Order: sequence, then C-alpha cells, then structure tokens
Amino acid sequence: MNADQFRKYGHELVDWMASYLKNIENFSVKSEVSPGQIIAQLPELPPEKAEDFGEIMDDFEKIIVPGIMHWQHPGFHAYFTANNSYPSILAEMLTAALSAQCMSWQTSPSATELEERVMQWLAQMIGLPDFFTGVIQDTASTSTLVSVLTARELATDYRINAHGFDGKECFKIYCSVEAHSSIERAVKIAGFGSENLHKIEVNNVFAMSIDSLEQAIVQDLTAGMKPLMVIAAIGTTGSTAADPLEEIGKICKKYNIWLHVDAAWAGTALLLPEMRYLIKGIENVDSLVFNPHKWMFTNFDCSAYFVKNKSALIRTFEILPEYLKTNEIEKINNYRDWGIQLGRRFRALKLWFVIRSFGIEGLREKIRNHISWAKIFAEWVEKDERFELMAPTNLAVVCFRLKLSDLAYIEDANRKNAELLEKINHSGKVFLSHTKLDGKYTLRFVVGQTNTEFRHIQNAWQIILESALQMIWLV
Repeated sequence: MNADQFRKYGHELVDWMASYLKNIENFSVKSEVSPGQIIAQLPELPPEKAEDFGEIMDDFEKIIVPGIMHWQHPGFHAYFTANNSYPSILAEMLTAALSAQCMSWQTSPSATELEERVMQWLAQMIGLPDFFTGVIQDTASTSTLVSVLTARELATDYRINAHGFDGKECFKIYCSVEAHSSIERAVKIAGFGSENLHKIEVNNVFAMSIDSLEQAIVQDLTAGMKPLMVIAAIGTTGSTAADPLEEIGKICKKYNIWLHVDAAWAGTALLLPEMRYLIKGIENVDSLVFNPHKWMFTNFDCSAYFVKNKSALIRTFEILPEYLKTNEIEKINNYRDWGIQLGRRFRALKLWFVIRSFGIEGLREKIRNHISWAKIFAEWVEKDERFELMAPTNLAVVCFRLKLSDLAYIEDANRKNAELLEKINHSGKVFLSHTKLDGKYTLRFVVGQTNTEFRHIQNAWQIILESALQMIWLV
C-alpha cells in the first residue's frame, strides 16, 4: 500500500467508523454468533501473496463485525463500560500514525512531558492532594500489581528485588470479599501466595467491615505475621460499594500498613465535587488507581495511577542498562521506570484530546446525568412490587432482581433471575450482566455509556418489564 492508497482507504475507514457510531443502535448489542463460527470462516493458512484491501474490508464486515459485542451501543448496561468518544478515537488514529515508543524522555519528549502535565490535571480534577504523582498504566490490574510490588520492596528495603524471598517474610495483604479478582492475581504474581490474601467480611451495604479488618490485623500480628498492605475499593465490581476510606486509613497509619485504593470505575465520579466524600481520609492513602477508559470516555487502555512515594515506585522498577543511559536523566521523568512495561504507548495524547474537547464542565455534565438516571431507574425498581433493590444506588449502577419470594429455595430464585437476564439480553436492544450478593443472583444495570440518553434508560426498563411479565407467567 502506497501513500495515495493509504489516503483513499483512510478516508473510507473514517466514513465507515462515523457511520458505524451514528447507526450503532441498529446492531444487536450482544453478538449472536455461536462458538467456533468466526474461526470456521478464516483460512487455516496465511496468504502467500498480498490481498486487496477492499477484500480485507469486505471480510471484516462479513466475518468480524457479526462477532463483536458492541460496547459503544447506548443500550450497553453490562459490566463496567469501556467507553470511547470522537476526540479519543481521533487521538488514537494519530497515536497509530506516529507509532512512537514512549519508554523515555529521549525516545519521545512530547509523550513524556504531556503525560506529566495531563496526570497533574487529572489529580486536580479528582481532588487529590499535591503530594500525589501520577503515571499512566495500561489497566487497573497492572496498577494494583505495581502498588503491591512497591509496598513489598519498601517494606523489605528492596531486598526481595535483589535476593528474592527467603521464606521468612510472612506478609499478609487485606481486601474485602467483594474486591476485584485482579487483587488476588497481583498477590500471586508478586510471590506472596493467595493464601496470604486475607479477605475481610463486608457490612450490610457490602463495604469492608472496619471491625473485621482490625481484628484480622491483630490476629495476624499475634500469629507472627506482618501485615503489609490493605487494598480498599471505591466502587466494588458487584455493587459499587465504597469501603470506608477514612477509617481504613487510620488503621493503616496505626499499624504502618500501605494503603492502596482501587477506584477503577468509580474514580471518574470524583470529577464531581459532591462525590469527593468518597476519598475523605485520602491523606493516609499511599496509592490510588482509576481508569479513564471506563467512565471518562477515553479509549481502552488508559489507567491513571497515583502514588505518594514516587521514589519508592521508581526504585522498585528502575533498571538502567548502558544502552538506556542518557544525559537528561536527572532532569526528566523516564516512565519506563514507573511500572512493569519497558515499551510504552502514547496514551496521554487521547486523554489530552478528551479533557480539552469536553472540558471539565462537559465531563461533569455527563457523569451527573448518568448518576441521576441510575437513581431514577432505581426508583422505578422500588415502586414495582415485582422487583427488589439488592444494594444502595450511590453511583450509576443499579443492583436488582425479581423478588420471587414465594420460591422455597434460593437456588430456584437464582435460576429464575438468570432466565430473566437471558430473556432481557436476547432482545438485542439492551445488555445487562449479573453478580451474586449474599448468594443471591442479582442483575446489574450500569448507566455510563458515552452516548446513552435518558430515552435509552426508559427503553431498557420497558424491555425488562416485558421480559419479567413472561417470567412471572412461567412462575
């Protein structure tokens, strides 16, 4: 492909993307293909000779698009959103064109300095104190692993990096039973072993129990263990519960424990001054992560990681072979030393485009709408005697289910609610996911897709009601 062909096909692709996003409501949110259907249409051997780009695009539309879950559909109400926006997409196109490897200042001065400034902006936008320093990671899973490793090295004077575990460390890490599975993965990768992750019980709103946390810490200390780290959640995956950060921070300060905050989805809500109560006690937090790629309309992947002790972070990851040494090392940030990856994408560019294109006011307006619409949806659920709310709706996720209280066994009610979810998603107009709260199968309705409007919330409720009427008939 030459430059003229690239220009021609590039314009065609932009036209395709614009039409796709404009007409995305015409697609079924959930892919309807069967397992193996896509790969069966793909040749077993790669092509020996070049193929026409037009034919490649034809196959993209014929084979690939039918197997796509349309995450940008305004009827997507499942999991946590993975949003994009027009400015973010345009920035990704530029990122791909530049194709810069942004591991150090020398390899990409603009990428490094833009990342530094954008992370300063983000810290201001979500109300973090000045003592936090930010860096962009790929995902919250990586950010949490980075935090676990930094806490490990700081507690051992960087000995494990140098000599490895000696089998005498006896560290314990704490999170709630509602915490994300990436925490257990990080604990395993960091060498602690999943048996040393102490999962703390939650209270009646699914937030970490303070009494249970301190009791566990005291018991572990008595048993000769060393409490290393607490990972608190602001917005658990199941119910978006917020762990009581201020109380947890006091406990961590009392026992000299590193405190990391996982705010992967809900952190975007901190753009709203009225939501800053969620980080009351932030002065005792050592690190925090939230993902602009979840609820801040920035393409996946883009994870904002903030740390109080920058030098501990860098010392944990810094390796300086001769071929990476430069004369500017004392004056600038080399973000290759701020995390796991050596090679780094120019993620700051899309974040810069999004912040400037929406402005703080525009971002806040969307987030406020999402939270407001979720609360309206929760009111509809409460007013309908066939349904029940399963958790408080503090942000933009509603946890609910059919009551079906006449069923003798929880398994029967769970099965009926699973059938309801299947019926709802089979419509193709909306897509929800589920969790289990207190062992009860619970439907999760997430409001947060970039282009969702209130009419989509109304439409989703009607589809849910129609599906429920069928279920009640079956009962």
